[in-house]
Amino acid sequence: MSVYMVERDLKGISMEALGGAQKAAISKAAEMSSAGTAIKYLRSTFAPEDGRCMCLFDAKSDADVKRLNDDASLPYNRIVPALDLTP
Repeated sequence: MSVYMVERDLKGISMEALGGAQKAAISKAAEMSSAGTAIKYLRSTFAPEDGRCMCLFDAKSDADVKRLNDDASLPYNRIVPALDLTP
């Protein structure tokens, strides 16, 4: 599996809506994993000043990450391979 970063523009989103989007990503990842698609939501970083949000997923392909976000109706600008440098 590889790490993929989902870049989002969420300028003006409320904290309640942001939490709901995170829950939707987590729930959809669990649903897809239960159905046989190995994918896991890792974490998100949000910069409220400009609305940028970066979400990390562990998955076999960017297509799986795209499907998760599309099925969960989560907006995104692009999905790119990433390196998770968490110590």
